[in-house]
Amino acid sequence: MDEMDHVDDRQAPDRLRGLPSRLLAMTSARADRMVSERLAAEDARKWHYAVLVSLDEFGPTSQAGLSRRTGIYRSDLVSVINELEERGHVARTPDPDDRRRNVVTLTAQGRRQLKRLDKILAEAQDELLAPLSVAERALLVGLLERVLSR
Repeated sequence: MDEMDHVDDRQAPDRLRGLPSRLLAMTSARADRMVSERLAAEDARKWHYAVLVSLDEFGPTSQAGLSRRTGIYRSDLVSVINELEERGHVARTPDPDDRRRNVVTLTAQGRRQLKRLDKILAEAQDELLAPLSVAERALLVGLLERVLSR
């Protein structure tokens, strides 16, 4: 359990309860835990999902390209790709233009796994944002995107 799970916010000082950074951190911790637990139940991790989504959206690419698109450090990405390759979700082949590089491709099995993970993550988002209407969810996403774009 996260440290923030033990906080009774009704007893927290007003200045703490109203800090956007604290609220974002607490919400982020809850969201991260929910997503990680649900993915773990499917023997998956967030980085697996990030790689599968990137390959689905942008197509085959080098490991360096995946690192740039997903934010996963290259040294960590190798183990993620190894895990996905062992499960048959991606294929790694030498780049025909540069044999020193590998091209990573999403497989049909990886596409099926991605659909399962999309469903699981949608359910987690729905649970996390249950107190909000559809319009409020869209507004929240837009506001968070603006904050992050600075």
